[in-house]
Amino acid sequence: MHPESKAPQSGPPHHHERSLDGSQTTQGSGHPTERPSGHPGNLPIGHPHGHPGAPKTLDDGSPLCRLIAWEVTRSCNLACKHCRAEAHMEPYPGEFSTEEAKALIDTFPEVGDPIIIFTGGEPLLRKDIFELVRYADAKGLRCVMAPNGTLVTAETARLMKDSGIQRASISLDGPDAASHDAFRGVEGAFDAAMRGIEHLKSVDLPFQINTTVTRNNLGQFKEIFHLAEKLGAVAWHIFLLVPTGRGANLGREVITGEEYEEVLNWFYDFRKTTKMQLKATCAPHYLRILRQRAKEEGIPVTMDNFGLDAVSRGCLGGTGFCFISHTGQVQPCGYLELDCGQVRNTPFPEIWKKSKQFLEFRDQKSYQGKCGVCEYHKVCAGCRARAMTMNGHYLAEEPLCTYQPQKLRKAD
Repeated sequence: MHPESKAPQSGPPHHHERSLDGSQTTQGSGHPTERPSGHPGNLPIGHPHGHPGAPKTLDDGSPLCRLIAWEVTRSCNLACKHCRAEAHMEPYPGEFSTEEAKALIDTFPEVGDPIIIFTGGEPLLRKDIFELVRYADAKGLRCVMAPNGTLVTAETARLMKDSGIQRASISLDGPDAASHDAFRGVEGAFDAAMRGIEHLKSVDLPFQINTTVTRNNLGQFKEIFHLAEKLGAVAWHIFLLVPTGRGANLGREVITGEEYEEVLNWFYDFRKTTKMQLKATCAPHYLRILRQRAKEEGIPVTMDNFGLDAVSRGCLGGTGFCFISHTGQVQPCGYLELDCGQVRNTPFPEIWKKSKQFLEFRDQKSYQGKCGVCEYHKVCAGCRARAMTMNGHYLAEEPLCTYQPQKLRKAD
C-alpha cells in the first residue's frame, strides 16, 4: 500500500511497504547559501537532453554539460539554517572581477549549450550582475537566476527581464511568515519574498517556488503548494535537505531514509493532481520510485506521461551539471565542496572533460556499496553530497536510500 495523495504528516512516518517542466529544466538554485545554489534540478529552462538530432556528447566523447550553477558571489543578506554562508553584504575575497567573469562565460559554449544559473549567496548583491547576464545572453546562453526574493524590487525585476533572465526561483520553506522566517533566519523574509514575487509578475518574468524538505514542514506541503499555485508559479521544486554547512546541525529536522521514501511516494501521487510542473531535487531516488510505481500501474515511462523525469538522471553532478564557486572552484554541486579543478588555473572545458572526480562520476564501477551494483544507477546514482557528509566518501553508497538492489538480494 502506498501513501495516499495527502501531505505527509510531521513526526514518524506511517508504515507502508515502501514508506528543474513544460519544456523546461534545471536542478538547483543549487547553491550552498540560498538553496542548492549549485544544484541541477532547480531552474527548468529548455530541454536538458537537447533536441532530436542534437549531438549527445562533445567531440572527445565527454557528456554535454547541460547546466552550470555559478556562484557569482557568496555575499547574502540572509542566514538560512541549511546554508554554509553567513549573512554578509560585502563581496568575499577572491570573487571574480567583471573581466574574469566574462572570460569564464566565453568558455561555457565549449562544453555544450548549458543553462547558466546565476546564483549565490544572493546574486543581486553583485554590482555587475546584469552586465554579466547580458554578456551571457548575447552568446546565446539561456540564463536563469536564483535570488531569495527579498531584494527583488520593481527596478531589479525589470533589469532581470531586460538583461536576459528567463526564469527566477524563489524559496518558500513554509506557507506563512512564521515558518519561513524561522528557517531563513531573518524576520520579514517571507513578506519581502512575497513583494519580490509580485514585482516579477509585474514584468511577466516566470518564477518557480523551491521548498527545502524538513521534518518541521512535512505537514505543510499542501499549504506551500497551494500558495505557489495561488501566486502563479510555473513550477514547484522540493529539495531533500543535504546535511552540509549549517544544515549538518539541523539534527532532528533531517528526515530518515524511511521518511524520504514516504515523501517521494507522496510526491509521485500528488503530481497527478496538478498540471503545474513538479520536481524533486537532491532526491535522486525519486526517479527509481517513479519507475517502480509506473511499472505497478502499467504506465510507460515516457515524456508524454512524466515530462523530463522520464529522461533525466537523479544526480547530475559531473555528468550533466556542475557548480562553480565564487573563487572559481569547480564542484559536482553546491553541496559537495569537492575540488574538481580551479578555473583560474585550468580552463573550465578541460576541467569538465578531464577532472578525475568527474570521470569517476561517469563510471558506475567507481561507486561503492549498493550504488555500484544497483540496476537503477543510471537514473539515480544517489546523492554524492550526502554520501560524502554521512558516509565519508563522495563515491560511497547513498545513506538515505532504503532500496536493496537485485544483485544484493540474490546474493542473500
